[in-house]
Amino acid sequence: MNVDRLPPPVYKTARWAFRTSGRLTSGARLMPGFVIAGAQRCGTTSLHKDLAQHPCVLEPIRRKGVHYFDVSYGHDLAWYRGHFPTRRTARKVAAAEGVDEVITGEASPYYMFHPLAPERIARDLPGVKIIVMLRDPVERAYSAHAHEYARGYETEPFARALELEESRLAGEAERLRAEPLYDSHAYRHQAYKARGRYIEQLETLTGLFGRDRIHVVDSEAFFTDPEPVFTGVCAFLGLPPMTDRITFDRHNARPRSPMPEDLRAELEAYFAPYDARLGEWLGQAPSWRR
Repeated sequence: MNVDRLPPPVYKTARWAFRTSGRLTSGARLMPGFVIAGAQRCGTTSLHKDLAQHPCVLEPIRRKGVHYFDVSYGHDLAWYRGHFPTRRTARKVAAAEGVDEVITGEASPYYMFHPLAPERIARDLPGVKIIVMLRDPVERAYSAHAHEYARGYETEPFARALELEESRLAGEAERLRAEPLYDSHAYRHQAYKARGRYIEQLETLTGLFGRDRIHVVDSEAFFTDPEPVFTGVCAFLGLPPMTDRITFDRHNARPRSPMPEDLRAELEAYFAPYDARLGEWLGQAPSWRR
């Protein structure tokens, strides 16, 4: 049952019951074997929904993204573990599918960008595997603006939001590090260019997890021809692909008007040096620069 869709009074009661029961039974629950850490507006919802169809993957109980390591770290680890299936459920599913084990994981695309989340994940989830989805950062920025505007977290048009970004984000990363429970609206919802500097975030992840525990998915390739990309994700997670049991679809997309060409050119120039460094990390130019 998705408690998020219940009427508000019922939702509050159901959420309290869920969190209480989850914490009380946390010791009997799985911990994530993988985390889809970002980037925002790059297809993380679609990949999560595809993985949730895999017979060997159990999704979180209530929602795809727990957001523990970014905005909910004031809770204890038992609270986090309470969001995942029990080991008993995992054993039943494994027996029914005739496999040795099943895994669970979550998708919280703010993890990759939040200045404290990666080190928290590394500390609390030793051995976890990190999946990162990337797309053209110009398109990602425009998509993110449309998304935040529709949700009411942005009030300015795209061009003006880009102009304001530097002043909006000034000092926010430092404050997040200094005040671990601080939740920055601007850093979370209005970082259109900063979130597209993928290489900076990947270098942080590499220093914490190593290259072998990070798998990068090209979003364009995933949506153009999902089966081989999904097979690669399964190989990274140590799972049989079982693509015949997956119905691939695109989720959480928002329609929007074409981007003005002057803004596109400006953003392409802005991201060029970061994309060049990303290409060195990947071993080839990212797809949007080929």
